[in-house]
Amino acid sequence: MPYFWLSEEDNIILCGKIDWLEYLPQNDRVNIIDFKTGKYEEDPDSLQLPIYLLLVKNCQRRQVGKASYWYLHRDTEPVTVSLPNLNESFQKILTIAKKISLARKLGRFECREKNGCRWCRPLENVIAGYAKFVGTDEIRRDVYILI
Repeated sequence: MPYFWLSEEDNIILCGKIDWLEYLPQNDRVNIIDFKTGKYEEDPDSLQLPIYLLLVKNCQRRQVGKASYWYLHRDTEPVTVSLPNLNESFQKILTIAKKISLARKLGRFECREKNGCRWCRPLENVIAGYAKFVGTDEIRRDVYILI
């Protein structure tokens, strides 16, 4: 999995898999393409594209020429979106990563939503015993089936 040191001082590594990098031979750059399978538009405040931008910038040699979302349920080709500012992306991701690092050290994770969010609910079901452990995936994450 692609990764780089976001902050050696804070012992923070940023890693992730990008859906697709398209080589643009006309200017020797790449296009970050993120496949979207849901029916909703990507939230403009989503961290996914800033993370992808940082990964591409730090894990390979070509510059990013553009970024695109491909809404598979409705579009026949990718839709170009504005690239986030690289420096702002770095600062934003580092700030959040430091908060996550502190939460891990304290063992205290809090959802911003009062009744949990769509990302927390499945994990809360696992903790509450409404899931069965079935193994690990290719990158050693625990996999559960909700029962």
